[in-house]
Amino acid sequence: MCLAEKTTTSEPSRTSLPGGGKLFDHAGSVTTLPPSTTPDRLRLAFFGLPLAALLLERDGHDVVLCSVSRTDAPGLRRARRLFEDRVLVRPDVQASTFRERLEALEPDLVVSWFWTTRLPMKLVEIARLGGINVHPSLLPRHRGPDPTTWAILLGDEESGVTVHRLAEEYDSGNIIEREKISIEPTWNAWQLARALDRPSLRVLRRTVQNLTTNGRLPEIPQDPALATDAPFLDDEASAICWSWPTQHVLRHVRALAPAPGAWTEMNGSVVTVLRAAVAPVVPKVLRPGEATVMDDQALVRTADGAIVLLQAEIDGEPAAAPRLAELVRSHAQSAFDVQISQE
Repeated sequence: MCLAEKTTTSEPSRTSLPGGGKLFDHAGSVTTLPPSTTPDRLRLAFFGLPLAALLLERDGHDVVLCSVSRTDAPGLRRARRLFEDRVLVRPDVQASTFRERLEALEPDLVVSWFWTTRLPMKLVEIARLGGINVHPSLLPRHRGPDPTTWAILLGDEESGVTVHRLAEEYDSGNIIEREKISIEPTWNAWQLARALDRPSLRVLRRTVQNLTTNGRLPEIPQDPALATDAPFLDDEASAICWSWPTQHVLRHVRALAPAPGAWTEMNGSVVTVLRAAVAPVVPKVLRPGEATVMDDQALVRTADGAIVLLQAEIDGEPAAAPRLAELVRSHAQSAFDVQISQE
């Protein structure tokens, strides 16, 4: 998921969760926090992209540690000016020295927002209120590192963000709050990720403030029967299979755009398709995977129709529609050499 300053999506609706103000431990049993255990401001150990840490500090909380997940993270310079030596870029969270430093800081809460590796529970348990994370999907659907890709790949009509407890098993902790958005049918994975940026910040800030104000959070355990995985697709799984139906091919292209991209091969060149559309005419003489040029555009036959290639990369170089049409014309047999199964 990207970090974006602006989004064109409509305002998501808030989804309230049951729980009656009760707090569940990781096993699902009910516990409560006495009001006296929560001060007016929380001491936060932050992990992830620094924009959220800056906003939480602005909200009146005390960010005692700001661990940043990327060297090129947006907001890193501002974070260094504000937090000074409290900023650590890609620290070794497994190191005993890191754990000792965190213990000395005595945080109230561990907060994760786009932290890219697993946080050991021995670190989370240092904080007296445990830890929370924001995940860019409606958990328990699409657990894992690439939920926006899978939301588009599987044709989901809605997505959202989930605040959940950090637990031993990845993305499995109790759900605290969610916000939903509708997925526009033309979005690629990057556009969906942009649309989720602001809701993710909003629910995170609201959750931390609710804990500060009320000393408790509504939580419900996830239903394992509804859980799905969202792993990164490897290179082979990113390849286009032209025996798929047209809409399946288009979802595959959008799900992997702009990176790593859905790819195929043509005349020895790797063509990474970044944008495509349903072809207005289906050249029935072609078989799935074969291509032709119509109106100076490259068309490729699918199982039940054809698509137009609008934007791509050819061996890593940008290629608009005319260049793609030229590549098709240069192919002696006017057919893609697809290096994957056509079943």
